[in-house]
Amino acid sequence: MEVRIFCPATIANLNCGFDVMGLCLENIGDEMIFRKITTKGIQITNITGADLPYEVSKNVAGVAALAVIENRDIDFGIAIEIHKKIKAGSGIGSSSASAAGAAFGVNELIGRPFSKKELIHFAMKGEALASGSEHADNVAPCLLGGFTLVRGYNPLDVIKITSPEKIYAVVLHPHIEVKTADARAVLEPTIPFQKAITQWGNLGGLIAGLYTEDYSLIGRSLQDVVVEPFRKHLIPHFDKVKEIVLQEGALGCGISGAGPSIFAICEGKQIAETVAVAMKNEYSKTKITFDVYLSRVNDKGVTLL
Repeated sequence: MEVRIFCPATIANLNCGFDVMGLCLENIGDEMIFRKITTKGIQITNITGADLPYEVSKNVAGVAALAVIENRDIDFGIAIEIHKKIKAGSGIGSSSASAAGAAFGVNELIGRPFSKKELIHFAMKGEALASGSEHADNVAPCLLGGFTLVRGYNPLDVIKITSPEKIYAVVLHPHIEVKTADARAVLEPTIPFQKAITQWGNLGGLIAGLYTEDYSLIGRSLQDVVVEPFRKHLIPHFDKVKEIVLQEGALGCGISGAGPSIFAICEGKQIAETVAVAMKNEYSKTKITFDVYLSRVNDKGVTLL
């Protein structure tokens, strides 16, 4: 009759994996509650932590939920509570958590007709409401956990990669807004051939490093020569933060999603803690308030609480 779930935050792009790579975070996320009700259809009955619309067709969770039950003969309705703990516009998958969580929660109440991988399709419908296009680089890791690679969309082809045991992520979220449309607008429509070769070499190296748990290879591969050079100026103090965290031993550092969050990937908790302190100390030199999160990679994705 009722389920309560955890919907984790995610980091997308991972430097060289623009629009195709993502990872799932362990201790940052939203909670959602789903209840069977007698009135058919989807209702959003409570939202905390964010000013979001209750109208189902204008809420990413509502749109994803409707997509799951479309063309399915069920004799009850579903009421949804959304308790946001991921700040909107943070660049760590706030809308994706809502969309993926809605698809997962509704699927639970209607008897689990879909696998987690099949739910990506429905979650993308909700994500499209937030971003203007159906993409899976956040909803896929949110649902599946670990690292994910979106190999293609026609048909949707997503590969989950179990995280190496020692991988930790540190995320710095400056309290500024970077609109996805603005982050897209600064990108060049074409890529020089040599940069394309470098980028797909790094992406192949990252995938190989994850499978073989070769942390040195992961670090060498976390380089972005295509997107970061155009976007980094949208995030104050980005270059200095990156310089400091790499000096402190991070494997790599980059922009999470479209920003403004900056992430660092580290080998082991001790280095991650050192990097987190360095991030705090460096960003405290600005006049911008911020949050810093430290997390292991969540290999389960959305889960029942």
